[in-house]
Amino acid sequence: MPSPAAAIAQKAYAHPMTAPRWGDEAETRSPIDVVARLGIVASYARNAEIFGEDQAADHLYIVLSGAVRICKLLGDGRRQIETFCLAGDVFGWEMEPRHRFSAEAVSECKVVRIKRSILFSRAADDAELAHALWALTASELGRAQSHLLVLGRKTAQERVATFLLDMAARAGSGQGTNGIEVTLPMSRQDIADFLGLTIETVSRTLTHLEEISAIALPSSRRVVLRDGAALRRLNS
Repeated sequence: MPSPAAAIAQKAYAHPMTAPRWGDEAETRSPIDVVARLGIVASYARNAEIFGEDQAADHLYIVLSGAVRICKLLGDGRRQIETFCLAGDVFGWEMEPRHRFSAEAVSECKVVRIKRSILFSRAADDAELAHALWALTASELGRAQSHLLVLGRKTAQERVATFLLDMAARAGSGQGTNGIEVTLPMSRQDIADFLGLTIETVSRTLTHLEEISAIALPSSRRVVLRDGAALRRLNS
């Protein structure tokens, strides 16, 4: 189920030729809605590259459905995933004219692609758009700061618990009979590269959390959060 932000963005594209002008309904539009109206929808297959490292940073992107990983391949062949973008998330932020990271579709996905030149020219004279860009940038900064704390100060078990709770919250997963079920679009290797761990450590940690009944693992991509309190204690 798409997040509220993604639903707003999708609604904006249901009838693109009849979208309200900037002066209309300003009070009801979210930052995502304001920015998304300036772009076009593009679809990408699983593992397709959306943009590559050192390519021109000409666009900003909003995820409508699916998942995207922002990553960098290091000189020794290791990969670091900077973030996962889900429905309603924005990516492609750059201060420089070229991308420092690559963006790849984790699964089949749809994104809104907005030209940076249009955003900047419109924002110079549009207070609503300028405020929307500020709000989205602040949100991205908060996410990056949180992830820095995870990598710098948390143990492997704490990192995995934090990741599972974050995925459940972002995906809007509901409470089931046995707990909160989360379907992960990414592989365990992706999770390891995101958390700065090895795939073996991620697998061992998930098995340990299952053994202490904090989670259940119906399959490699499905996780049931059975003891939210225990996971939150690890996340504190």
